[in-house]
Amino acid sequence: MKKSEMRFYAEFNDKMILRDYLALDRTILANKRTLLAYFRTFIGLVASGTGMIKLVATPVITVIGYVFIILAFPIMITGIIEFLRVSRSLSRIVKTDE
Repeated sequence: MKKSEMRFYAEFNDKMILRDYLALDRTILANKRTLLAYFRTFIGLVASGTGMIKLVATPVITVIGYVFIILAFPIMITGIIEFLRVSRSLSRIVKTDE
């Protein structure tokens, strides 16, 4: 979140009601769920790539398996970066509220 957006929320922190706190909790849980989805995709790509390499002896399938394994790592790194970015912006909202 940008600093200008944070200032927008800071204006209304004293006016937050239960519904707003619950929405913030849902957003935090959605962020965690998204990280787990990235992790699940990472595991699926690594497992699929490894299976293709070990079980099928054709060169085309072996190359596809290596591509799957190589693509898995940037996907996981992207997930971690997004999780940390959203967590930082959400923690600023929570800190300004307390």
